[in-house]
Amino acid sequence: MIAFAGFAGLSRLFGLSGLPGLIRYQSALLLRSQRWIGPLLLYAAFLAAGVRPGEPVLDSLGWAAAGLVPVAAWLARVCVTNEPAAARDCAAAAAGPVRVHAAALLTALAGALLAGAVAAAAVLAVGGRAGVPAGTAAGAAALAVPACALAGTAVGALCSRPLVCPTGFAVLAGGLGSLAALGVSGSPARGAVTSLVAGARTGTVATAGLATATAAALLLACAAGALACLAARRRG
Repeated sequence: MIAFAGFAGLSRLFGLSGLPGLIRYQSALLLRSQRWIGPLLLYAAFLAAGVRPGEPVLDSLGWAAAGLVPVAAWLARVCVTNEPAAARDCAAAAAGPVRVHAAALLTALAGALLAGAVAAAAVLAVGGRAGVPAGTAAGAAALAVPACALAGTAVGALCSRPLVCPTGFAVLAGGLGSLAALGVSGSPARGAVTSLVAGARTGTVATAGLATATAAALLLACAAGALACLAARRRG
């Protein structure tokens, strides 16, 4: 998707070549660990609680996008803590701590985007149109899903190692950060969800607002990821 390509492009711009191989490694590690099951079950429960066949499609898309914020934050923490310390040190020695950490965050982002895409496709299939063309709803989903996935990844990057190492504090910070991302005025995730909910009321989609929210979320995620990667480099 555009968000992942842009994030990876910025990584190449800052000299993070060799990421594809590290992302494949991190993806295989994530799948084998089965630690993705928790975030996936959380997202499935969230969707089951708020999405009903025949309900306005934009409302349901807003609900599905909002649920991606805590899921992406959780996935980010899973990915950056998945390796045993010895394996992480070996990978950092071979490829550099910045590349290793960036690959973990990009893997989490890819997982969140995939989950969001599947959820959006399901919502588009069962949601009520209420005068909203299918293409317009799909375009809104293509902007809102990356906005919330990027915002959640930013929260996870800031609330996990190496910036927040103790598990209890990291979980608390991630939960509060996810709530803030959805509740604080000016947050890209809140802007995207609000645009969808408002569109459900009016029957129109504020595409410009959604695009702005996605761009802001991309910048936020890049800044948070860069901060976490630099901290990883300083700590070896």
